[in-house]
Amino acid sequence: MALYRDEGVVLRTYKLGEADRIVVLFTRGRGKIRAVAKGVRRTKSKFGSRLEPGTIVQLQLYEGRNLDIITQAERVVAFTRLRSDLELYGRTSVVLEMVDATVVEAEADPALYKLLAGALNELERSGNPLVVAAFAAKFLALEGVQPRLDACVRCGAGDQLEGIQLGEGGAVCVRCPPTGEPLSADVRRAFALVLDGQVRHVLDATSPEVALELETLVSRLIEQHIERRLKSSAVLYQQMHN
Repeated sequence: MALYRDEGVVLRTYKLGEADRIVVLFTRGRGKIRAVAKGVRRTKSKFGSRLEPGTIVQLQLYEGRNLDIITQAERVVAFTRLRSDLELYGRTSVVLEMVDATVVEAEADPALYKLLAGALNELERSGNPLVVAAFAAKFLALEGVQPRLDACVRCGAGDQLEGIQLGEGGAVCVRCPPTGEPLSADVRRAFALVLDGQVRHVLDATSPEVALELETLVSRLIEQHIERRLKSSAVLYQQMHN
């Protein structure tokens, strides 16, 4: 079996047998992989706590026939704030589920890895809830799923865009009813700025009302893309409204 090293983000884990755990990672060099961490559920495990979802780790692995085997794991970043704040952990879970539910295994995507690691670092640094929306918008662009928000998807008009039809892929003007769900000019502007690379400006200047509307929009777009609900998103919004 070939030995290799890589850096990765832990997306999720689940039990295997009495003491092992399968770890699903999105790595810098190999994309999404599944690997076995042997004995990590025992109390004396050397690196069990380093393989929690949302952790960025430097790994050493052996290539296996079906699953690779983790032999070493060292934290690259210790996200203490994300783990201690329930709402931030919920938002982290949304980001991780987006990647896990969308990408296929064994296809490296350096741009997505950089985007994912950057989103986790920014959540840890600022705690800004808009990080999730900004990540999702850029993620959709990388996936080639980008709604048209600068003109009506039916007639091409660039004014009086007051709604969005997710099934048709973009904004709808008042002259082409039904317009679908409401879509404000501020949300269209924020979305465009994110795609233009001006994420910092959006994080600093967007009001809470616009942030919530943008977050709702991109969550719906992601769910439409993967054709199912995001479980972590539903849990997060339930916590926020309790």
